[in-house]
Amino acid sequence: MQTQINEHVFDSFPELESERLFFRAYKKDDAQSLLKLRSHRDVSKYMDTTIPKQIEDTEKKILDYQNAFDEKKGITWTIIEKKSNNPIGDFGIWRIDRQNSRGEIGYILHPDFWGKGFMTEAFNTLIRFGFNNLNLHSYEANVNTENENSKALLLKFGFKLEAYFRENFYYDGQFLDSEIYCLIQSDLN
Repeated sequence: MQTQINEHVFDSFPELESERLFFRAYKKDDAQSLLKLRSHRDVSKYMDTTIPKQIEDTEKKILDYQNAFDEKKGITWTIIEKKSNNPIGDFGIWRIDRQNSRGEIGYILHPDFWGKGFMTEAFNTLIRFGFNNLNLHSYEANVNTENENSKALLLKFGFKLEAYFRENFYYDGQFLDSEIYCLIQSDLN
């Protein structure tokens, strides 16, 4: 299969930084921080995925992130605040569609850091990395229809609503609607 994806990105984990943030691979030591983050009520509210209940759950999640990178299927960075040197969230590019140079993104941020420009800073760094280094042509983001903050962030960066799927996702005993947003590299210009 022909691909435009820069496979060399997967040679070693791409550590990045911005003004206030450092982006690195998750380590097993991060399991407790990830548990606090993913099980926080305000974070998990729109995640539509199993909420971790114990540290073993997030240790497995970290192993899944590491395996995805090793298998060249995705990259998930933990977001470290430089000032405290603590993990405050994460950002992932996964489901990389090599044939179409497209990746799906997902991101979470601890509520203590909401409204302070941290996710905007992360997006500025990581979205550009995907286009300029990984050589993606486009991104997609699958958003819970009630997650207004996430939708506002995507729109701020030029993502466009591409699709609204009615009851296409079964989670926790019910069918949920989804909105799919897209950003094409030329949208940034």
